[in-house]
Amino acid sequence: LPLKFKTTKEIKIPKKLIDQVIGQEKAVEIVKRAAKQRRHLLLIGPPGIGKSMLAQAMAELLPVEELEDQLSFPNPVMENEPIIKSIPSYPTWDYIIKRPYLMRYYSKNELLLIKRLSEKKDYVSLVRALKLGLGRRIVSFSQKKKEEQSLLEKFFLPGLLIIGLAVLVSPLPTDTKWLSYALLFGLAIIHLFSKLGKSLARPLQEKTMKPKLIVDNTGKEKAPFVDATGAKAGALLGDVKHDPLQSGGLGTPPHLRVEAGAIHKANKGVLFIDEIASLKLNWQQELLTAMQEKKYSITGQSELSSGALVKTTPAKCDFVLVAAGNLEDMKKLHPALRSRIRGSGYEVYMKDEMEDTVENRIKIAQFVAQEVEKDGKIPHFTKQAVEEIIKEAKALAGKKNKLTLKLRELGGLIRAAGDIAKEKGKDIVNKEDVIEARHFYKLIESQVAEKIVEAKKEYSVFKTEGEEIGRVNGLAVIGNTNKGILLPIVAEVTSSSSKVEGKIIATGKLGEIAREAVYNVSAVIKKHLAKDISKKDIHIQFLQTYEGVEGDSASIAVAVAVLSALQNIPVKQNVALTGSLDVRGNVLPVGGVLAKVKAAEEAGISKVIIPKMNLKDIEAQSLKVKVVGVENIWEVLKHSLAKPLKRNPLKRLKKKKA
Repeated sequence: LPLKFKTTKEIKIPKKLIDQVIGQEKAVEIVKRAAKQRRHLLLIGPPGIGKSMLAQAMAELLPVEELEDQLSFPNPVMENEPIIKSIPSYPTWDYIIKRPYLMRYYSKNELLLIKRLSEKKDYVSLVRALKLGLGRRIVSFSQKKKEEQSLLEKFFLPGLLIIGLAVLVSPLPTDTKWLSYALLFGLAIIHLFSKLGKSLARPLQEKTMKPKLIVDNTGKEKAPFVDATGAKAGALLGDVKHDPLQSGGLGTPPHLRVEAGAIHKANKGVLFIDEIASLKLNWQQELLTAMQEKKYSITGQSELSSGALVKTTPAKCDFVLVAAGNLEDMKKLHPALRSRIRGSGYEVYMKDEMEDTVENRIKIAQFVAQEVEKDGKIPHFTKQAVEEIIKEAKALAGKKNKLTLKLRELGGLIRAAGDIAKEKGKDIVNKEDVIEARHFYKLIESQVAEKIVEAKKEYSVFKTEGEEIGRVNGLAVIGNTNKGILLPIVAEVTSSSSKVEGKIIATGKLGEIAREAVYNVSAVIKKHLAKDISKKDIHIQFLQTYEGVEGDSASIAVAVAVLSALQNIPVKQNVALTGSLDVRGNVLPVGGVLAKVKAAEEAGISKVIIPKMNLKDIEAQSLKVKVVGVENIWEVLKHSLAKPLKRNPLKRLKKKKA
């Protein structure tokens, strides 16, 4: 790491969030372009690579001068159709002078300030100076008027009593005094009956007239960012609360039961939905409607609720949608919604790795500094500790000259190392803390994988010494982890149970691709090894594959096991194999090679056979086990069988190429 620093405290962290995104240059460029034109985005890629960070960064890039508050008002004509009104959160002077009634919500000094800052177009200073948005001011003003009216009613009768006492002690003629008393008494009776009438007929009259603020942008200096991931229909689209007291004047007015949804709160900002495919299709359809119309009426989402009777006038929801998900979830995305995004936005497939260059190593160092500052509870890292984090980034990538971009996992390691240093009372995280953290900071799947490996070792499910016919040590990676495991495979050849042709019977918890790879092996055996298996049943068993097997990386192991059983030739048990095999007998590269090789090393295997094209993935790794790269099935057999084959399939392959 050529960057000169003693600790990450010296590394300058960019102020803008968009400049803190690591390794996603293409996505960053598109986000900047989309923010200028207010385009929708669909971000696709594995978890933990910065999709939500990009969405937040986009909100920073959007203009904030147009932010609006939204209020719910009673409808005097149709009670169950509240009126939604939108107003600027911080209106400009030009807006106010066209609507003079708004001046009552501001003091003289505030109006002068609005005029001056509007001329300068300094929106941020306006927000900081005024503090309260216009929506809050309107609600506060209504509350203040209500309190003043309540105060007047409270002192009305005491006021009449004081006036009566003043008349009593005054030198007025008796007739005039009695007339005054009669007038005061009449006013008191009218007041009491008026109060009683309000109490019986419209106990919530004053409350009814008060508006409700449903979208509040007070104090916001940036465009809204609303994370609606996992939101239900009510939280996403808005809702109307249920009112059990709907009669007798005791119920809550409809407009006060209205609740804005995420689509309304994201007006003029960004609506972020991760795992977009998890939304029900009808919700996706409603979301599409809101995107198209840029306004959406709020109604009760439960049919059994009184809120279902209420439907507001359309409320503004002019948002930019940033949807995110995994590649396999694309088929669950509503076609019309995806078409809308593609037609007025961008689809971005995000990277999960980047080149191992000096520039990118510096970015990883910047990421460490960012994570320390973001966490706020762990010390900064030394340069040596950062270099250890970079090593982990290389290991997680699992490929030569690559660094992982699954930064959430890397961030977890950073926090774990920081916690260890904190427990030791250190004010800095060093290399030893990172190494210690790596031992216990593991995913649940990795911990389960280790338990599986330990159990198989304890009960000797796999063998690492001697020779055996039809038995091979394959290699696999468990699930989405970076943990390799030995995969014992056993083959047995019997006479066909069918008079027509033999069968290939594979047992174990195999995925679709793994099962197809087993069938492809038969083509290699028939074509390149010249073996007639039409009258044979080939049984292939993947031993104790409770964790499941998927992919075709066990192809060469299956081929060796089957051939060993056919030719009655033993297989070396100190050898483990991984590699894909095409129907022509060529060995193709596979994933997770480093994790598989390490698993073989831990199990006591002395030689590992891998595709030649995968050798670059384990370069610069200190391994005790011998690794052999192969290009075709003959080379695989040469290194794995205890005795040479009588017929050399390599000659067939060479003749075919010539």
